[in-house]
Amino acid sequence: MGVYGASNAAWPGDPFDVTSTAVAVVDAEGLIVHWSRGAQDLLGHPAREVLLRPAAALLADGDPAGVTAWLRGLDRGGEGVITVRHRAGHTVRLAVRVCPLSSPAGARSWLVVAGDAADRRRHALFQAAARGLLEQSPIGVAVLDTRLRYRWVNRALTGMEEPAPAPARPPDNTAAARPSKDETVARPPEDEAPVRPPEDDSAAPSTQDGAPAGSPAAHAAAVTDALAEGAGRQVVTRHARQALLSGQCHVTLEPVPPRRGPAGGHRPGRSRLRTFVPLFDGSGRTLGVCYAALDVTGQDPARERLALVNAAGAHIGTTLDLDRTVRELAEVMVPQVADFVAIDLLDAVTEAATPADRTAPGRPTLRRAAHLSIREDQPEVIVAIGEPTRYPARSPQRRCLATGLTVRETVDATTPWLVHDPRRWKTMIRLGVHTHLVVPLRARGITMGVVTLLRWQNAAPFDADDVLLVEDLVARAAVCVDNARRFTREHQAALTLQTSLLPPALPEHSAVEVAHRYLPADAEAGVGGDWYDVIPLSGARVALVMGDVVGHGLHAAAGMGRLRAAVQTLADLDLAPDELLARLDDLVLRLAEEAEAADQGAVVGATCVYAVYDPIAREIVVARAGHPSPAIAHLTEPVEFPDIPAGPPLGLGGLPFESAVVPVEEGSVVALYTDGLIEASDRDVDVGMERLCFALAHPDRPLEEICDTMVRTRCRPGPGTTWRSSWPARMCSAPTVWPPGRCPAIRRPSPRPGPPSWRSCPAGAFRTWPSPRS
Repeated sequence: MGVYGASNAAWPGDPFDVTSTAVAVVDAEGLIVHWSRGAQDLLGHPAREVLLRPAAALLADGDPAGVTAWLRGLDRGGEGVITVRHRAGHTVRLAVRVCPLSSPAGARSWLVVAGDAADRRRHALFQAAARGLLEQSPIGVAVLDTRLRYRWVNRALTGMEEPAPAPARPPDNTAAARPSKDETVARPPEDEAPVRPPEDDSAAPSTQDGAPAGSPAAHAAAVTDALAEGAGRQVVTRHARQALLSGQCHVTLEPVPPRRGPAGGHRPGRSRLRTFVPLFDGSGRTLGVCYAALDVTGQDPARERLALVNAAGAHIGTTLDLDRTVRELAEVMVPQVADFVAIDLLDAVTEAATPADRTAPGRPTLRRAAHLSIREDQPEVIVAIGEPTRYPARSPQRRCLATGLTVRETVDATTPWLVHDPRRWKTMIRLGVHTHLVVPLRARGITMGVVTLLRWQNAAPFDADDVLLVEDLVARAAVCVDNARRFTREHQAALTLQTSLLPPALPEHSAVEVAHRYLPADAEAGVGGDWYDVIPLSGARVALVMGDVVGHGLHAAAGMGRLRAAVQTLADLDLAPDELLARLDDLVLRLAEEAEAADQGAVVGATCVYAVYDPIAREIVVARAGHPSPAIAHLTEPVEFPDIPAGPPLGLGGLPFESAVVPVEEGSVVALYTDGLIEASDRDVDVGMERLCFALAHPDRPLEEICDTMVRTRCRPGPGTTWRSSWPARMCSAPTVWPPGRCPAIRRPSPRPGPPSWRSCPAGAFRTWPSPRS
């Protein structure tokens, strides 16, 4: 079979383009009064040879008088094909379009535009092919502008999407507002941004999109708004942007969820071929992107399953959060594989313990971790998330958990194990569930739970290929679940170790009272190595300590415990703050050498501030090693940050430490804190200092109130973070936002009856009391 015209496959231009075709004006007498350069090129006659001569003289055949009569009989114009004589003698068939003109004097004339008839036929053929492709073929086509807004969408593309629940329509009088069957509804594919009609100057009532209220365009906009959320939007936007930036065509093939059939069942899975072609005008300026899509339905099940497995690898396990990981598995399963999925985990997994290799006697408890349905009302749900599932003894879930093998079975009113669970029996029979598939969630030889899949709207039962696909997906997810479980277990171990190494309660002291807050900073980074301490000294003095070990996890918590014990031992020797930090620096250097010799790879280093308050001299002696300087809130003066010599962080060695003496009047408040209190990735440190000053304002307030103010003003969780103020990690810092921070507050109030109590807000605050000897 030959291919005609393959050598000239370029898109034909418009044969009636006035910039390149023949244009002439014929007056009321039939004489040519205007003649274009294009007419000369087409017929070879220069203007001087044809002007003021009868137009009928150019005809190769036909009655000249009949041509004039035809022109005079035109009311709104016409078109046709004529044969004219070329100046060289041969004939030329022309496609002509004629438009009558009127002059101010009332004289009639006609504008004649002519082009080669063969070009006209070729152009009409291409136009018909484009119209059929856009309006009748299954290929969906859309036009996006340079801002990636939809300007035109054909009906095939709108029909590719599963309709969302239709927006509320007015009562029966809305028939006139519905698009006719010949109208192309301008709505986006794959839940893209809705198509907006162009702005106009109409004064008629309109919707926010500019379409008159109640019009077909308004209804189409409502439909597109209902479909304007989904994963396809990001896919189309990303590839369309790449086509715009590169100026090259982009082609992608991706799996899309199966659609429901007419009877409520699912159609086979699909892959969608998408093409993005940049559009340019004649001068090369970019106009937008043409987006074309074609669904390949049930053509290659193996390819579709492979695409789903690849998509699952990118979607499951994006974090080490256990709850989110199981939700991601459910999102991959529904609706691509099942109509409903439930993921149940053993209590040992949710508690970060190690589950047994097989179910132990006594039927371990399964708890619902996640579930997802194709229906928003989730009619299949019997157990709420977090609740025990209570499956019967012979249920597929219990058998799967006991054997570690996949269980697939049909479900009907006579299913034996459902007899012992009337509630599940009623729900499954009412929905019409016909197939039940239970797969063990197993990784590294440990069964952590089961995954249950149901089908009822999808009429096809689970087959052997479905079992292999689900087992592959669950196995991938099980590794991610086990990683999250191990991370949670290690995090809790580090948390327990750190809590045990911190002082369970601060000692009371006769000269000061202390309040403290110890809050988590970044749950994802793990437990930090921050610590604080209050150490009574001789002569009614008291030492305040705050430190921060480099790193997170068990190593940081263990290092914190060693340094805290060392500080307590050195403090008992009654060393000056600078000398104590020098001894502590030597210890950190030795620890670093030991870690290097043991090839542990752990970085050993810390910051510390050590302050000794003397209630008799009413002064505080402070030395610091890479730690922020304390803040002092006076009763009559602004909050100040005294200039304490900044020593190097512990573990560097070779540099001296210096102490500074700061007078502390009665009623003042001194705050110790870690850098997490004032530093954050989303703001400058000066902002943190200002907020700290605000929290310390009015030092005559109770210390607990000051610490609460620090928590409110400093600990502001960011987007997507969780508040866990009960977790010891940092003081006066927001969980998951700032690194660990603390804040004590020191204040010396007027004498009051009864023994004072020590309160620290490490970020700690302490209040001074008059000395018993003063």
